[in-house]
Amino acid sequence: MTDHGGGSGRVIGVLEAILLVGGKGTRLRPLTISAPKPMLPVAGRPVTAHQIARAAEGGVSRVILGTSYRADVFSDYFGNGAEFGVDLRCVVEEVPLGTGGAIRNVADSLESGPDDPVLVFNGDVLTGLDIPALVDAWRDADAAVALYLTRVSDPRAFGLVPTDDNGRVTAFLEKPQTPEEIVTDQINAGCYVFRRSLIDKIPAGRPVSVERETFPGLLAVGEKVIGVVDPGYWLDLGTPLAFVQGSRDLVSGTAPSPLVPEPGACMIMFDARVDPSAAVTGGSVVGVGCAVAAGARVDGSVLFDGAEVGEGALIVDSVIGRNARIGSDVRLDGVVVGDGAQIATGNELAHGARVFPDAELAPTSLRFSSDQT
Repeated sequence: MTDHGGGSGRVIGVLEAILLVGGKGTRLRPLTISAPKPMLPVAGRPVTAHQIARAAEGGVSRVILGTSYRADVFSDYFGNGAEFGVDLRCVVEEVPLGTGGAIRNVADSLESGPDDPVLVFNGDVLTGLDIPALVDAWRDADAAVALYLTRVSDPRAFGLVPTDDNGRVTAFLEKPQTPEEIVTDQINAGCYVFRRSLIDKIPAGRPVSVERETFPGLLAVGEKVIGVVDPGYWLDLGTPLAFVQGSRDLVSGTAPSPLVPEPGACMIMFDARVDPSAAVTGGSVVGVGCAVAAGARVDGSVLFDGAEVGEGALIVDSVIGRNARIGSDVRLDGVVVGDGAQIATGNELAHGARVFPDAELAPTSLRFSSDQT
C-alpha cells in the first residue's frame, strides 16, 4: 500500500472530476424531505459546496455533478461554478443507475482524452484527502484505477479493500461480519481516479455498482487497480449524528475546507440573534436569521436558517430544521427536528428521536425518549 500525507505539490494541469450527488439520503430523514442530502448545510454551506471547493483547491478545473433527486436545486445554487473557480455542469440521472451507472451516465459530458485521469467523488463524505497525491499515485503506477482508502477501527459496515505490499488491490470484500472475514482495516473511502477510457466501457443504460461489478471485473481481467491510504480526515455523513459531527469538525477546523477560513468554537451566521446570556459552543452553527433566547445553551448542534430556541432550552448534538421553533426549557439530545416543527415548553427528547416537518408537540411536564415519538 502507499501512504500519502500533506500536499504532493506536483502540477496536475487540466483535471476533470465527477461528483455523485444523486442520492435521496433516506437515513437523514426528515432533513432530506425538503432538500437533497448533498445540499444540506454544514458549517453554513451545502456539503457539495465544501467538496467542490476542496476539489478546486486540489487542482480540479472542471466538475460534472451527477444529479437525480431534486436536480434543479444543484443547478440553481451552483450555476456554472464560477464562484469556485471551476467549470461546472449538471447531468441528470433519470432512473437510479447505481454508482457505476451514474458515472457512465455523465461520460458524454467529459472532455478528457482516453488516457487522462478523471476523479470520481461520492457526494456523502467529508475528507481531508490529498487529491494531487492520489492522482500522482495513479499516474506513477500506470494504473487503471486508484482508490482512496482509509483505515477504520470497525470495518463491518464498509467494503474492505486489501492490498499487497506494492499497493495493488487484491480483492473487494463487501461488509464482512465475522472476524475471519475482516482481513484488513482498509475501506473504500469514496474517491477514485479512473483512466477515462474505462468509464466509457461501463455498461450504459442499466444499474451498475462499481464496488460489486466494475472493480472486481477489472481485477478479473488483470487490470492494475491500486489503493492509496490517506491518513487524513474522513467521515461518512450518512446519519444524523455523523452529519452533526461533520459540521462541528468543519467549524473547528478538524475537517479542512477553504470555505471555513477561520475555524472557531462556533459559527454565527448573518442576522442571527444570540442573547448575551445564552451559550453557543462545541462547533455549533446558528444559521441565518436564527434566534437563541436568554439562558439557552446550544452545544455541538446545527440550527438551520430561521430556527428559534426559547429561554433556558438545552440543545445538544442535534439538528434543528429551517424555521423550527423550540420552546423554553426544552431538552434535546441527539435529536433531528424537521423544518417548521414546533416543540413546546417542557418537552425532552433524546436517543435519536426525529420530529417531522411541521409537527407540533404540545406543552408537557413529562419526559419522552425516542421510542415514544
